[in-house]
Amino acid sequence: MTVTLINPSGLPEIDVYRHVSIATGSKLVFIAGQVAWDADGATVGEGDLAAQVEQCYLNIATALAEVGGSFDDVAKLTAYVVGWTPDKMPLLLEGIARAAAKLGSTPVPPATLLGVAALDTPDHLVEIEATAVID
Repeated sequence: MTVTLINPSGLPEIDVYRHVSIATGSKLVFIAGQVAWDADGATVGEGDLAAQVEQCYLNIATALAEVGGSFDDVAKLTAYVVGWTPDKMPLLLEGIARAAAKLGSTPVPPATLLGVAALDTPDHLVEIEATAVID
């Protein structure tokens, strides 16, 4: 495994992600922000944040598979959520959990979540980008 995820002592332990990733692989992979598009470019889950988060994760998994990786290789995620408020956290976590169930893994690398005013189209509620390290 090229990425080891840890929660250092002295920092709060948070169930949904780890504070630190240690990458030891040799190939650095940057995945552009993924939105809730299917393979044909149609928006999945219009108006449904959980469904869109799930699709973003599945799209990242597709990109990783193309270069010989998986979510186990993700060192960092950044999520941009339109109109973010803390009450949206359960929907975000639901989408992550649904993707994890389909992928057979629990993607919990260090992550940054940013609230934004808008994305590329009004239909998109979330965009997620990833950095991975593959051996």
